[in-house]
Amino acid sequence: MTQAANLIAKIADGEEFHPPSIADFFPEGLLFVGTPFEITRINLAQFLATAVLVLILVLGTRRMTVVPGRFQSIVEMGMLFVRDTFAHNILGRKDGDRFLPLLMTMFFMILFMNLTGIIPGINIAGTSVIAVPLLLAVVAYVAFIYAGIKKSPAGFFRNALFPPGVPPFLYIIVTPLEFLSTFIIRPVTLTLRLLMNMIVGHLMLVLFFSATQFFLISMGGWWSLLSVGTLAFGFAFTLFEVLVAVLQAYVFTILTAVYIQLAVAEEH
Repeated sequence: MTQAANLIAKIADGEEFHPPSIADFFPEGLLFVGTPFEITRINLAQFLATAVLVLILVLGTRRMTVVPGRFQSIVEMGMLFVRDTFAHNILGRKDGDRFLPLLMTMFFMILFMNLTGIIPGINIAGTSVIAVPLLLAVVAYVAFIYAGIKKSPAGFFRNALFPPGVPPFLYIIVTPLEFLSTFIIRPVTLTLRLLMNMIVGHLMLVLFFSATQFFLISMGGWWSLLSVGTLAFGFAFTLFEVLVAVLQAYVFTILTAVYIQLAVAEEH
């Protein structure tokens, strides 16, 4: 048998290269195993992202000066970006300032947890398990409901389920659709959009770098030339994952702001 045939036989017997698996998203416990406080590799990624974010914000704001230094300027630029892009531009100054802490926390939390997916040794995003996107979607949903009820306690649900200007006989069709769209589909799509993007990104990176190891080490010989291509694709996709990490934080936060804006619109 040839070298390739021998390798294929070993792969079939489970002795060699293992492709990416959905099991990566259900890692074994590392600490407090078997207790409600069990900590996995993904939890460590979440803890690391949170610690780094808090450290950056504390160091960047603890000694603020009129003429900011370089580090303070970077932190201020990030905060001003969130304030101007999501809060003031979408919600206006008054409502934007009310919801600014929520939007700022949401954006930076998602961004830093997304970026753990490209850190060597961690290689998985803190948002790649459903608990985090679902929690954030629930927070956005509660903020949307709260904003609507605060603005118009009597008219929020009425206007959401019975849009003005629609002929009454069409409400039998429009009202169920509005209920599903406004109160069910929105939090579900927020959750799945973030979750699926980070899962797919992780699997693609694992696939490229596993293929590099496969061709370079397991196959050897002229097969090693293929490892150059898979390694290049791996690095290129790593840069693309940085863009995806930023984009997903942007999309999640801006949709949250838009939903809140719809809740506080004048017709409500």
